[in-house]
Amino acid sequence: MNRRTALQLGAFAGLGSLIPRWALAQDGSVSYWHTFTSQTEVAGLDRVMALFAEARPGVTVTPEAIPNTEFMTKMTSAVMADARPDVVMVASERFTDMAAMGALVDITERVNGWERRGDYDDSRFAGITDAEGRIYGVPAFSFVDWMYYRKDWFDEAGIAPPTTLEEMRQAAIALTDPSKGRYGFGLRGGPGGQNYIVNVMEAFGAPVQVGDTLSIDRDQAVEAIRWYAGLLTQDGAVPASAPNDGFRQVIEGFQTGQTAMIWHHTGSFRDIASRLEPGVQFGTLAMPAGPAARVARLGYAYHAMSSEANADAAWSWINFWGEPDAGIAFLEETGYFPASTTVAQDPRISQDPLYAPAAETLGFGSVYPLFVGYPAWVENVVLPAFQEVLIGQTSPEGAVDQMVAGLEDASR
Repeated sequence: MNRRTALQLGAFAGLGSLIPRWALAQDGSVSYWHTFTSQTEVAGLDRVMALFAEARPGVTVTPEAIPNTEFMTKMTSAVMADARPDVVMVASERFTDMAAMGALVDITERVNGWERRGDYDDSRFAGITDAEGRIYGVPAFSFVDWMYYRKDWFDEAGIAPPTTLEEMRQAAIALTDPSKGRYGFGLRGGPGGQNYIVNVMEAFGAPVQVGDTLSIDRDQAVEAIRWYAGLLTQDGAVPASAPNDGFRQVIEGFQTGQTAMIWHHTGSFRDIASRLEPGVQFGTLAMPAGPAARVARLGYAYHAMSSEANADAAWSWINFWGEPDAGIAFLEETGYFPASTTVAQDPRISQDPLYAPAAETLGFGSVYPLFVGYPAWVENVVLPAFQEVLIGQTSPEGAVDQMVAGLEDASR
């Protein structure tokens, strides 16, 4: 070591006191709770973890998959037992509940000092920021609502792809042929279908939340539920199994040629494309417009710190998802859109016509309602009430009355 080298090292050492501690390379271990369950999601996580291990070898990540149906229960138990993971995935609709129970750590200072903060539009952080402006996480990727349709079936029938809900209904009726086991639409009336019910009500002019006000326009909501449930009860344009169909049933119904259209988000793109039979032609469309609004959700999955025990290592894992290589790798395996504005402009996304509807949706899409109690309300009140309509146990009016009463309880 010569004198010049020693002086350079001394200068860098002096700068160390000026550099935030979390900006330096860190060692340690990170426990990470997530909700990835599909093969494509697991493959995407594996690729990101491999890139992370190469780029930041001093930090070891130990992932644990938590099913969506068990997530909030397990998170609540972890908070009560003071056994929280270092990093946790936070769906935007769960943020208010998780923050209220003290499951998340304020990382505002880390985010504001992050060199990639400028890669994100401010709106990307809205779903992980509380009323006082405290930021609790970083968007890892996004869920852009859209629809899949069997282009070959539409072409064969001479039907144009729908742009409105009524056009979608008419196409679903025309493409239904029970003798062939073919239905026009795969309605997710089982687990995970609750948010689509809220979306349809808003499309008919009955939003659940306007600013800080929670309410439902009963007449418009009844019309929405009658239309949506009517795809089964009146039109017979969806499989009879719809009241129990969750993610896997809806996706497999489309893949196996049972349904002509389904609603989901960009995250299922690779899963669907990889399992279709040879020669099958499918396309993607922006969500159709309702009588009052065109509704599609831009949901974000955030990575947040739940424990400060290994804070610097945890932050290293959280912010790595903002690196371009990580975002593109995850997209290539899953179809999940990157949350970073910079990564979203990559030619591998912007020049792919199948992703054009997702890009269109970025112009009108909105986040889910954000209020304490929303997840419980949609899962425990909205979905069961809608299922009762599907199986003939109650009327659209009765279902909406249950929803209104449940919303009043949730808002107290």
